[in-house]
Amino acid sequence: MPEHVKWFEEIGMGDVPQVGGKNASLGELIQSLKAGGVRVPDGFATTAAAYRTFVAANGIEAAMRSRILAYRSGDASLRETGDAIRELFLASDFPPEIADSIRSHYRELGRRAGLERLSVAVRSSATAEDLPDASFAGQQETFLNVAGERELMDACRRCYASLFTDRAISYREVKGFDHLDVALSIGVQRMVRSDVGASGVMFSIDTDSGFPRAAVISAAWGLGETVVQGTINPDKYLVFKPLLAGAAAGAAAGAAAEGPSEGPGEGPSPIIEKTLGSKAQKMVYSRGGHARTRTVDTSDAERRAFVLADAEILTLARWAVSVEEHYQRPMDMEWARDGETGELFMVQARPETVQSQKTGPRFTLHHLLETGTVLATGAAIGDSIAQGTACVIRSAADIDKFRDGAILVTEMTDPDWVPVMKRAAGIVTDHGGPTSHAAIVSRELGVPAVVGTGNATAVLAEDQAVTLSCAEGDTGRVYAGSLAFEAEEVDLGELPQTRTKVMVNIASPAAAFQWWRLPADGVGLARMEFIISALIRVHPMALVHPERVTDLQEAAQIRELTAGYADPGDYFVETLARGIAKIAAPYYPNPVIVRLSDFKTNEYAHLLGGASFEEAEENPMLGFRGASRYYDERYREGFALECRALKRVRERLGFRNIIVMVPFCRTPLEADKVLAVMAENGLVRGEHGLQVYMMCEIPSNVVLAEQFATRFDGFSIGSNDLTQLVLGVDRDSAQLAALFDERDEAVMSMISEAIRKAHAAGIKIGICGQGPSNHPEFAAFLVGEGIDSISLNPDSYLRTVPRIAEAEKLASGG
Repeated sequence: MPEHVKWFEEIGMGDVPQVGGKNASLGELIQSLKAGGVRVPDGFATTAAAYRTFVAANGIEAAMRSRILAYRSGDASLRETGDAIRELFLASDFPPEIADSIRSHYRELGRRAGLERLSVAVRSSATAEDLPDASFAGQQETFLNVAGERELMDACRRCYASLFTDRAISYREVKGFDHLDVALSIGVQRMVRSDVGASGVMFSIDTDSGFPRAAVISAAWGLGETVVQGTINPDKYLVFKPLLAGAAAGAAAGAAAEGPSEGPGEGPSPIIEKTLGSKAQKMVYSRGGHARTRTVDTSDAERRAFVLADAEILTLARWAVSVEEHYQRPMDMEWARDGETGELFMVQARPETVQSQKTGPRFTLHHLLETGTVLATGAAIGDSIAQGTACVIRSAADIDKFRDGAILVTEMTDPDWVPVMKRAAGIVTDHGGPTSHAAIVSRELGVPAVVGTGNATAVLAEDQAVTLSCAEGDTGRVYAGSLAFEAEEVDLGELPQTRTKVMVNIASPAAAFQWWRLPADGVGLARMEFIISALIRVHPMALVHPERVTDLQEAAQIRELTAGYADPGDYFVETLARGIAKIAAPYYPNPVIVRLSDFKTNEYAHLLGGASFEEAEENPMLGFRGASRYYDERYREGFALECRALKRVRERLGFRNIIVMVPFCRTPLEADKVLAVMAENGLVRGEHGLQVYMMCEIPSNVVLAEQFATRFDGFSIGSNDLTQLVLGVDRDSAQLAALFDERDEAVMSMISEAIRKAHAAGIKIGICGQGPSNHPEFAAFLVGEGIDSISLNPDSYLRTVPRIAEAEKLASGG
């Protein structure tokens, strides 16, 4: 006689046909990883045999088949079909032997926990779900805070009925599964008290770019359904997995510790992004009445606070590594933190089904060819561009009004929307994060989405023409009008090898993962000022001396941005360090050259609080910029924050591949002063492998190259500034644009001399200017002169590498 109920510890991945992917995975986690520190709540599962016995004992199969045939022939709507089949289940009873077994296992689970009336989560696990090519995420129901045998049996019956929700029927139709071949297993699991704690989802791969070396964690207060359903915007954390030293040992250490104190132990803390979500609501247990849960508003303190401490983020990331290593594939997981004990738990794990299916070296790059007015921004889901007219639908009751090929605009998407999601050109939502159920399904369907805009349904008008772009990094944008764009198909396998190191220029942490597949030799230029202006937004000196900010509105904005930091300077250090780390992660352990801030005074003045610290200059391009600022009393304390951030990203986060580069260094004496100030702030050239480069962008840098070479480990030619100063042409002047050309004989002579002198001194020299990207003959000249590296903009990398290879061939006489 087949077994109807099994304990989780009795099942594993070999039992998917009996207990479905979700329950089999829970059993596998308990069997294989619990001893290594991955905590999983106890529970049991009913089998597929129990489901089929239930169907047979109640004699409902013929009626089910008839209803499906009527739907497929068009004689019944999806809603009518789902309602009718669910009613068949709800009017049926469990055979006594199955009911008795479920009740006895529930009582034993309570005895294990020391509780007579144990609260459990009752989850559905279909035998065709959580497969490598189909996630079925959220297609069946979950019932939380179920207590008592009567409530348990009712929840189990409703789980069976949920095998035929409208969304589940629709999803199986899309995937080509026979409805009657699929059975359902019920998982009964001890509830983690996350209602007074926290919960969320986690992926062992970056779900937007497919970058395999990052773990992505979403977190919210209360029960996890708000994250999965996409009803709130959760916190988001990114962890760089290769620097999680001793992942297995760390997981074991985390298991032994209690609550928030469980931690990373020794080694790096490679959290490369922490984004505070609004977390406007949370789901908690209901008090009285029939509803088991209710949604309430969060407090101001909860909205302003990160859900997870750094130690907890690292513990979860180590668990993600352990789970991924065990399954040998990227994984999609759910976690919860018990608010009473502080313990973390893994409550679900299944294969990631979108990015992990993309194989081979081919990928498509989408490029906007024009710009427009940005109407809304949110998290980018996917990496493509879509156009259409907005179809604003605020309620699932109006879902039938959707127009095929339109841009679906709604407050939130959940599994009930799947039938129209797959017919949409793109999706825009007010709420939800990048790991919400809506985002998962959008990726799986290959439909670009911008989620969590906060205001899309208010600012996008019905029938308005819009362009939805997910091709600009992790921020998705909705533009007014139909903007021109192109799609470029690329085969990386066809790129030739080069002797010259070919690197990339990366300005934005948001776009860093977009280019991880490029076989670049590292980052030749990461501009610190972009991170400061885009993410930090505040003048460094305004954080050191907030009392000197005279603009009251800007002072209030600075207080808002730095809320939660005891020292406003820590906001700068932490944000800058993580921004640099995110740029460095895709290229680790190859070198990543980070240029110290190179704002001009007018650009510094535009930062929040900047007007209180910057004086107007007639010619900022040749004024108080670059190296001259770092040792000057007017900026020295701000520069100390830059040094602290670089020290943190190298030593605390673990990215020792970062090289520091000094811009606009006019004299060897100035170089000595800068290096001395860096050393005072913990950045000592040669210590912990620290290399310091100098931008070679002033004629004096070339003339005195031998002297500069004794002070630095490498040069990087800045061809824009060098051209400007050699030719005496303002590079921003429209009137003189025709004279500005890196290929001018005088400029090329200077570059040739710089390369020769650097090699004579035994140091490396590269170029990070725009010239090689724009002009193939300029790239050929650099190769002929023997330059060590050429750093290109990512979008020109693919077309320039073959030119470099051809130039190398010609230079060698091949």
